[in-house]
Amino acid sequence: MKITRFEDIESWKEARELTRGIYLLTTEKRFSRDFGLRDQIQRASVSVMSNIAEGFDGGSHKMFANFLRYSYRSASEVQSLLYVALDSHYIDQAIFQTNFNHISKIKRLIGGMIKYLRSTG
Repeated sequence: MKITRFEDIESWKEARELTRGIYLLTTEKRFSRDFGLRDQIQRASVSVMSNIAEGFDGGSHKMFANFLRYSYRSASEVQSLLYVALDSHYIDQAIFQTNFNHISKIKRLIGGMIKYLRSTG
């Protein structure tokens, strides 16, 4: 199946779900008052999906792969920020693990897309 829109990319769909979940998490009372952490984790999650979209329309496989690497790094940032949320008792271990695992899945999808793009030149 040929992908013709960024909305068809599985990693973008998963990143959209992640972002929805992060925004929901950050509306919780204690989390919502930590403006710095709340804003940073929201921006990082949005960056995951935005870089996939932006790279898709970048005009070349090389450009797309570069943006996918940005997206991958933003996903790692979200994972790191989840540790801050856990350590600050804004989320519990189960919520942390669910979100961490979801991001790991997104990173595997992004990594697979990068490998594919490299192989097709």
